[in-house]
Amino acid sequence: MLITRTPLRISLGGGGTDLPSYYEQFGGYVVSAAISQYIFIGINRMFSDGYLLKYSALENPQQVEEIKHPIFREVLRRHNGEGHLEIASLADVPAGTGLGSSGTFTVGLLKAMYAFKRHPAAPEVLAEEACDIEINVLKRAIGKQDQYIAAFGGVTCFDFRPDGTVGVEPLKISNDTLLDLEHNLLMFFTGYSRHSIGVLADQHERSRQGDRSMLENLHFTKQLGLSAKEALEGGKTRCYAELMKEHWEHKRARSQGMTNENIDRWYEAGMRNGALGGKLVGAGGGGYLLFYADDPMRVRRAMATEGLSELRFRFDHDGSTVLVRD
Repeated sequence: MLITRTPLRISLGGGGTDLPSYYEQFGGYVVSAAISQYIFIGINRMFSDGYLLKYSALENPQQVEEIKHPIFREVLRRHNGEGHLEIASLADVPAGTGLGSSGTFTVGLLKAMYAFKRHPAAPEVLAEEACDIEINVLKRAIGKQDQYIAAFGGVTCFDFRPDGTVGVEPLKISNDTLLDLEHNLLMFFTGYSRHSIGVLADQHERSRQGDRSMLENLHFTKQLGLSAKEALEGGKTRCYAELMKEHWEHKRARSQGMTNENIDRWYEAGMRNGALGGKLVGAGGGGYLLFYADDPMRVRRAMATEGLSELRFRFDHDGSTVLVRD
């Protein structure tokens, strides 16, 4: 029996510039943070043939080609074609809530397969293979942020270069700033779950076609990522909160499906009740609202009145890791 734990994430700046349709032309830059909400993968050898796969569904295929779950199928095609495996996944939050669950799942499953074979794999190996499976093999219009932050953990800056390489650098912030963020960043579930592929596919296609408004929006978003790095490394968390507001306004302009009437109302309720900045986490249309507030309890009361539940978190500094190995 072997169990891996892989963190979900929040984007602190620059999200959206990690798609190949943008960074292959202009380079992307994202500041991302792994959080203490996880996907767990358990793997065990069976005596019987085939595979027993447990996630939101249950599969018992005999051959890799029969596996319906695309990520399970492609990972097992690469790393175990002979079967005799039972694999189960558990998640702290539902899929489609903007915390990078698909990339996290892929990294966690790869980590489990490498560890099960007793082949160590560096974070960059896990991240790049996860990206290859999701972007190149499965042809998903997604970025690289989720896979990289899941593999590396921490509060980390990613430089997505036009040649496809990725620069990885920990955000250089003080312990005081780190604790400030953990205390004053608040996240609330909107009740809407949706897969990001539709929103990101629109961004991908418009970027690829050179849509001027989309590219200008993403240029500004990349600059916000760089500004977020500067503000946080300087300990200027109030300045960072202002950048969150700017980021949200530009993010809303990318797609009609980015927000809705209820999300807008909840966002305004948070801002009226002491939040200094806020944005929707993920590709848009649902998931979690993230606020920065000097008076967290006031925002919590306002969101409770609106019926939104809070997801409390700290930062994760381990990345994808093996918890149990028997």
